Amino acid sequence: MIILSILFLITAILYSSVGFGGGSTYLALLLIWDIPFYIFPVIALLCNIIVVSGNSFNYIRAGNHNFKLLLPFLIGSVPFAFFGGTLKIEKEVFEILLFLVLSVAGVLLLINNKSYENKDLIIKKLNFVISLLIGSLLGLISGIVGIGGGIFLSPILFLLKAEKPKIIVTTASLFILINSISGIFGQLTKEDILIDISNYLSLFICVFVGGLLGNYLNLKILTSRVLAIITSLLVIFVSIRMGLRIFL
Repeated sequence: MIILSILFLITAILYSSVGFGGGSTYLALLLIWDIPFYIFPVIALLCNIIVVSGNSFNYIRAGNHNFKLLLPFLIGSVPFAFFGGTLKIEKEVFEILLFLVLSVAGVLLLINNKSYENKDLIIKKLNFVISLLIGSLLGLISGIVGIGGGIFLSPILFLLKAEKPKIIVTTASLFILINSISGIFGQLTKEDILIDISNYLSLFICVFVGGLLGNYLNLKILTSRVLAIITSLLVIFVSIRMGLRIFL
């Protein structure tokens, strides 16, 4: 558990530095460590909430938010995140879904790393219905797998040039936070696991500390673009590790 806690700490540092919670990588690590399958979506979602709560508060306090941009995505995602969380899937199917999520997320983050420092951005207004549909799809994926979905929403918003980089990061953080809460309620309809959660207290402490350190890295040491590259490489590495586990 000590090594796993350290890996959770590192994951939280890197993901929080670019506005994410780290849910997809927590899930992969829990799979690799053979933690009981029924419990780790809730562990990952709780870790998400712990990490992005601090991020969201800091970003909003700094004025880097646009609730009008976020709202249609949430209207679509929240009910579907809950519904996805209620669905029961086999472990083998879950592993393949997680592998695909990690692979796509890592590549998208790597491709979009320049966007974090794009200062000459021409912002385009998004269609409400399109935002609603994107939010619904991401919410469903998030609920089924046990992630917040921000790691997909962020590159989509960058691609659509929906807002300035700092506001997109805040939007992704809030999206992760609210979807993770909705997903947990969905997951808890399947299993009574609240007592078992206490066995993983060290993981929650580590991601809390990691979230604080990630914020410090972003503000004081490394640029968002550098952190995005490092994080994308971590995601790709974990996805390769997952692929080797599944297919070999």
